[in-house]
Amino acid sequence: MSDLCLPIIGYMHSPYQEKFGIPRQPNLVQVESYIEMQAPYNDILAFEGIEAFSHLWLVWQFHENKNSNENHKFRPQVRPPRLGGNQKIGIFATRSMYRPAPIGLSVVQLKHVKKVGKSLRVYVTGSDLLDATPILDIKPYIQYSDAIMDAKSGYAQQEPDRKKVVWSENVQLAFKHLLKIQKITPQMQNELEQVLSLDPRPAYQDDEHRIYKMKFAGLDVSFTVQQDIVHVVDLIAVV
Repeated sequence: MSDLCLPIIGYMHSPYQEKFGIPRQPNLVQVESYIEMQAPYNDILAFEGIEAFSHLWLVWQFHENKNSNENHKFRPQVRPPRLGGNQKIGIFATRSMYRPAPIGLSVVQLKHVKKVGKSLRVYVTGSDLLDATPILDIKPYIQYSDAIMDAKSGYAQQEPDRKKVVWSENVQLAFKHLLKIQKITPQMQNELEQVLSLDPRPAYQDDEHRIYKMKFAGLDVSFTVQQDIVHVVDLIAVV
């Protein structure tokens, strides 16, 4: 059996700076990000006609797996977070990152393709990719064939419930200060609230007194979760 070598055509620039907090599926949060195309794939001619498509498929690499199957024995079953992290299910019945080939597939909304200096960027929203994720391919989303309206999705048939997000007084003051000095934008504040509303905690954790920490777009965010409310208790801009 020979290995398959795939080129990296670009890298994702995303506010998700660690795996904790990334939505478990694409398009749950309308966060803007962009792909920095690499030579020789940064030719604008390669994107001629792409503006006629509203969405794209991204083929990408799970590049930060600590237990990559390249160095570990194949595991036929995993514990999906959606099932509480306790129930085992077959790897090919999940979207787990620990696969025979560390390749992911996400559909995103295309915003625009833009030249920035000598670089070429593909701006999208709805990505669920970690910052610096290698992109292997970009394909147009075809509505009549890619959207199966009566499809069954097993244990993930319904979109996850969202929780109310409450900002503490000191966090509100921190937001105002960061907005004033242009460290963040109102859009970033809205994106962060969308991420937190999905409750980033592992499904098996339910400690109302534990303070969780998450990195997002240059911010260190601390929060607790009590029933259906996410309380943001601290916010620090990383220098």
